[in-house]
Amino acid sequence: MTSLTLPNALTLLRILAVPFFAIAVWYNHLWEALAIFVAAGLTDLLDGWIARRFNQSSDLGAILDPAADKLLMTTAFILMALPKDHLKMPIPTWVAILSISRDVVISFLALLSLVQHIGLNRRPSLLGKFTTGAQLVSLGVGLLANAQGPQAWQRYALPWVYYVMAALVLASGIHYYFRGTAEGAAA
Repeated sequence: MTSLTLPNALTLLRILAVPFFAIAVWYNHLWEALAIFVAAGLTDLLDGWIARRFNQSSDLGAILDPAADKLLMTTAFILMALPKDHLKMPIPTWVAILSISRDVVISFLALLSLVQHIGLNRRPSLLGKFTTGAQLVSLGVGLLANAQGPQAWQRYALPWVYYVMAALVLASGIHYYFRGTAEGAAA
């Protein structure tokens, strides 16, 4: 049985923060939502560093950590793409759909490899990690823009933030697909 390590406890805190984040976004407490989102992102960095630095990696953490990331980001994408009067700069729906679809496809491929007993490399690629970072930054910038209210920079910068993130999502999704099918064929 796996004991609860500090990295796993931080990951569980991140999971527990998701409903509070969702409530804050839904009820127009965007500064609070941004604070929760940033704190969750910091715990993600911290739990990974602690796990590596103090050799506290675990099978439970390998499952919980990406699940916590997906839960937080999926919640953020859905809530920030839904039409709400207080979100003056919502995430374009197509960006949210693309991002969530990528995560579903990656999760499906991982599950399929487990069911078929194919030894796929489940470690995230550098492009995948960079894309997840870009998604977190884009969501954070979107939260900031909505919390601040209309600003001149948002009209020009925010669409480009979302375009770059969408391009990375698409590239890493394709990369994971071909990486998975190539490894599956070799197994």
